[in-house]
Amino acid sequence: MALRTRGLTKRYGQRLAVADLNLEVRRGEIFGFLGPNGAGKTTTIRMLLGLITPTAGSIEILGQDLRRQPKLVLPRVGALIETPALYLYLSARDNLRVVARSLGGISERRIDEILELVGLSSRQKDRVKTYSLGMKQRLGLALALLHDPELLILDEPANGLDPAGIVEMRDLLHQLVAQGKTIFVSSHLLSEVQQICTRVAIIRLGRLVTEASVEELTRGRGEFVVRVEHPQEALRLVRAQSWGTTARLTERGELITPAPDGRGRELNRYLVEAGLIPDSLAPVTLDLEQVFLQLTGDDVAMGGKV
Repeated sequence: MALRTRGLTKRYGQRLAVADLNLEVRRGEIFGFLGPNGAGKTTTIRMLLGLITPTAGSIEILGQDLRRQPKLVLPRVGALIETPALYLYLSARDNLRVVARSLGGISERRIDEILELVGLSSRQKDRVKTYSLGMKQRLGLALALLHDPELLILDEPANGLDPAGIVEMRDLLHQLVAQGKTIFVSSHLLSEVQQICTRVAIIRLGRLVTEASVEELTRGRGEFVVRVEHPQEALRLVRAQSWGTTARLTERGELITPAPDGRGRELNRYLVEAGLIPDSLAPVTLDLEQVFLQLTGDDVAMGGKV
């Protein structure tokens, strides 16, 4: 297990920011950490990095207790939290050199590798003050990767990136996981989380709502979406069956329906035998955003820092 919390709790006076939080992040996965404004995401992340002390509970990182062995644990963790702290009047390479000197044992070759990895090689000599927000974000990730950590904890890594940059970040995270790293990522871009994460935890008001695979959360209710040449006729026939009474048409004329015995191939067989050969038939899936709103009852933005 890359990261595990048990009963993790943080109080600020009478205010309970995080309550009895149990998380398990497996090695080699991209794990999404989601919640609306004020849910406790940032407080949790700061506890995971030893920046604030929990009121109660435990944190285990890479098999070590964080409270007992911080000097063994934290050097194996890289982090990008909020806006990275950068020297704006230095170049990207010099920013990396400053951090490399403080860490020790990091070569110029490693700096070259990291600059190439995050796509900043061509701008490495430019002062950081000339960088876009997205470029600064990539430099922050470069700083987090400099010492080759096993676990990455990232808070809004796609912040400030344009669509092409988001795709590049997605590919980079997959590449890092392929190299054996584990990534814990908090993001408000739910469509992106759905594409990159294996599992997610959703919290609300400091409490865990669910921890599950993205596939489990976005799986539909056993319904199928069918495109067929005569949707009204298909709807009439399906609704006449005991298993199809909840069938309906979308605005685009697609048939949404359960299937006999819950099996898509049986639905396909029924329609074919009725002379209505489907152009396509697929299980209905939900967007992670829909699931998030259902579970949290919250339609506000997710970028709050609590």
